[in-house]
Amino acid sequence: MLKFIPIVAHAGLVGFESPAAEYTQLNLDLDQLLIDHPSATYIGIADGDSMQGFGIYSGDLLIVDRAQKIKDQDIVVANLNGVFVCKKIDKVKRCLLSSGKGFTHYFLKEGDEFQIEGVVTRSIRLHRPFKKML
Repeated sequence: MLKFIPIVAHAGLVGFESPAAEYTQLNLDLDQLLIDHPSATYIGIADGDSMQGFGIYSGDLLIVDRAQKIKDQDIVVANLNGVFVCKKIDKVKRCLLSSGKGFTHYFLKEGDEFQIEGVVTRSIRLHRPFKKML
């Protein structure tokens, strides 16, 4: 079980007090913290720069929940014409939104094969890549 030390580390500070000074051990594991529906959740890896404006960067881990009800403006993983994509969905305009420089939105058309695979509930930035990719 992972030990949780509740500190806020301000990035602009040169140094900060040792987290162990007020150490608290909580009975908390990452599954409890990050996953709402374990049997309906999978982890993917973001690839590309089209979602940077939404805070998702290439190489980030995506926690994708298939049990979530899809809401307008959710970030989703979907299968679009045989390609898995991560996009924000505009349900009203039937559009997949990108936010990276040079990327355009995609308006769903008649004949598109489109299936939402789940809602991205969390993303995790890896500051060091995995030694072995999944």
